[in-house]
Amino acid sequence: MIRSVFLIAALTAIPAMAPAQTAAPAGERAPAATPATATRLKLKTDLTLSRDIVGFGDLIAGLSPQDGALPAFRAPALGETGTIQVSRIVEAAMKQGLLRDALDLDSQGVAQVVVTRAARRITGLDVEAAVKSALLERFGFDGRAFSLLLDGGAPSVVVEPELTGDLTALDLNYDARSRRVTGRLSMPGSAATRLKPVRVSGQLVETAEVVVPLRTIARGETLTAADITVERRPRDAQFNDVLGEMKAAVGKVAKRMLVAGSVLRNSDVQREEVVGRGEIVTIVYESRGVAISLRGRANEAGAVGDVISITNPQSKRVLQGTVTGPGRVNVSPQGGGQIAAAR
Repeated sequence: MIRSVFLIAALTAIPAMAPAQTAAPAGERAPAATPATATRLKLKTDLTLSRDIVGFGDLIAGLSPQDGALPAFRAPALGETGTIQVSRIVEAAMKQGLLRDALDLDSQGVAQVVVTRAARRITGLDVEAAVKSALLERFGFDGRAFSLLLDGGAPSVVVEPELTGDLTALDLNYDARSRRVTGRLSMPGSAATRLKPVRVSGQLVETAEVVVPLRTIARGETLTAADITVERRPRDAQFNDVLGEMKAAVGKVAKRMLVAGSVLRNSDVQREEVVGRGEIVTIVYESRGVAISLRGRANEAGAVGDVISITNPQSKRVLQGTVTGPGRVNVSPQGGGQIAAAR
């Protein structure tokens, strides 16, 4: 719902209506029209309606069902908000015989009542879904791998709040060469879109799955499955560098601050280093039931699975080994002689 700042020009008193549709003059109505003196009527200061008419019962608590059903003012447009001056409410209620004077109403110290007209807001995703459905039905074009870029952004559309269906296309034009679409959409059962259909124009662009952070991730932080999600985004010139699968990001470390909603690229993350450059590590050699271990210094940093060089500080021999865990490097059997000699 939209909270509008303008006063509702349409919130004007509705004239009394004739027998089947209008209340009779105050003097001819049943005694219920006379306000009770035992209980003071109370003003409602903030209300939300799904109707286009504001009844006296919407504004004043304590009225009988008959009096509460009397129409008082016109409601704002769908999804908009306006105000009614309390003095106008009192004046209209007195004309209907619901109040004798302003003292019969507890206004709770406010000067105006805020009235909001409930509505369902149509989003850009609703519009895109309707266009893709019409493209498949009318042109046989499957747009699931495409995104609709609307000219000027998503239109601002609201419909009656009780409507839960989907938009449908009244007409749709599609140029397969340029992938441009134009047309008009409507919500079944909606007076708002029947009088003013939703006009759309835009272009379909190819998309692909990408990994995006759900929150801002600090540099050096390790990504978990709860930190990221996969979305479809339009392809760009550097699309080959993006991460397209969760498993490609989970367990990686952010090389820089990653903003929520941004597309993750290979250059944004790196595997978590478990061996630091210059760190003293355990070098392990295992072959045919023989296990040899010695201490060495890592010449470079590495994550699990990386092949790095290590040096025996005593013999100064340089070996190549695979990082298998924090502070641990395994050397292949081919390097056995070197290890033995190094000891």
